[in-house]
Amino acid sequence: MKSKLFFLSFLITILNFSCTDDITDMGSGIQPAGDKIVVYADAFYPSSENYFINSFTSRPDSFLLGTYYDKKFGTTHADIFAQVQPPLGFSYPKGSVADSAYILLYYTSWFGNKYAPMEVSIYEMNKSTFEYTKPYPSDINPADYCDMSLLLKKRIFSAKDAVLIRKDPTLIQFKLSDDFVKRRFAAVMKTTYTKNTDFLNFFKGLYITTDFGSASMLYINQIDMKYYFNYKYATGNGTDSTTVNSYVTYPANPEVRQVNRIYHPDKDLIRQKLDSRPEVTFVSSPANVYTRVKLPLKSMKEKMNVGSKKLTINSVLSKFYVEDFTEDTVDHKIVNKLMMIKESAFNRFFSKKELPSDTCAIIGSFTYEKDNANLLSYYYSFDLAKFIAAEFKTSTTNNTVLPDNMNLLLVPVSVSYDSSGKILEVKQQNLMNSVTLCSGKHPTKPIRLNVVYSGF
Repeated sequence: MKSKLFFLSFLITILNFSCTDDITDMGSGIQPAGDKIVVYADAFYPSSENYFINSFTSRPDSFLLGTYYDKKFGTTHADIFAQVQPPLGFSYPKGSVADSAYILLYYTSWFGNKYAPMEVSIYEMNKSTFEYTKPYPSDINPADYCDMSLLLKKRIFSAKDAVLIRKDPTLIQFKLSDDFVKRRFAAVMKTTYTKNTDFLNFFKGLYITTDFGSASMLYINQIDMKYYFNYKYATGNGTDSTTVNSYVTYPANPEVRQVNRIYHPDKDLIRQKLDSRPEVTFVSSPANVYTRVKLPLKSMKEKMNVGSKKLTINSVLSKFYVEDFTEDTVDHKIVNKLMMIKESAFNRFFSKKELPSDTCAIIGSFTYEKDNANLLSYYYSFDLAKFIAAEFKTSTTNNTVLPDNMNLLLVPVSVSYDSSGKILEVKQQNLMNSVTLCSGKHPTKPIRLNVVYSGF
């Protein structure tokens, strides 16, 4: 036993003396010089800039409604176009009489000043409506769908009542006029709809917008139109009857289309202001500004040529530091998820509802680190190894010239997962989120790519 312990101690001592910090020589003692394993590390510093967008493909789970202004990102105005679905196959009881009609807006939360008044107006879409399978941008023109001649209702309220408390504080009701009930409801009651398109040819939808207020916005998660009616129900031997009061709901649900229109009226002024700070870039949703990163592909490829060695990429880790976490969270919630995507694939990815892949788009992780003074630094990190390796392979396979740079975009997204954590869907973020990132010109925390190559 003593001899085994002595041998083990001797072996550990020998290994300690033979270890070295030069990782590129690892394994050289048992290989011929020509077969030596090479592990090579390098750092690259990509450039970055603001990338302003006019719209995104609108497929919201919830709708932003209202107007909000802040000095950093300017004015965001949001309104809603919504088709509603009839109860397919439903027939109103014989002798039904129209009573009233309401539009109900339910909201989960709000952004900005909850006590700030806002005026919401609801119009009937009377010029055109949406095709179910067609993607629609968030900068659609209201004049293409509504001439604003059929005002259904308007109302002034605040996200949270300061004095009178509503029975349901997450619901705003709009009672429609008797004229609307007679003009629309009477015809609807005579028809049994078996297809959504038949009803939409008759009632194209709702245009919901705000007329004043610039300090709050609502996150609308449900829109319903309700028709109330009554009818007589015969009882006994048929000589008596009772009145039945009922209603039918026409919801704005996934079976029909809704579009969240987003508008930034002072974008040109804000562009000049944000571009005046080259040491940082910005990400702001919805449909405002993203960050473009120029990846130095050609330089990275040239570093792989080390004599006669054939190197491959093992790791490409990147960090995008938040410039001032405290400042960024004053007016907006900070962006939770950033996706890095090829600029050339940007429009196709979202319009065709694609999912992230290592060769096109990557979801980053948001985390933090502590320095020697125990101060926190927040950052988004990405591993681009497979992404870049695929670009090199494509260039070699197709015998094409590798560009000096490849443009990537940092896009704020919302991500849906299944129970096992698999990504089901990725959408451009339509909530009021933002972040200020250190750019490639930042004096202390510029964008950095840490690349590790290896080969024989």
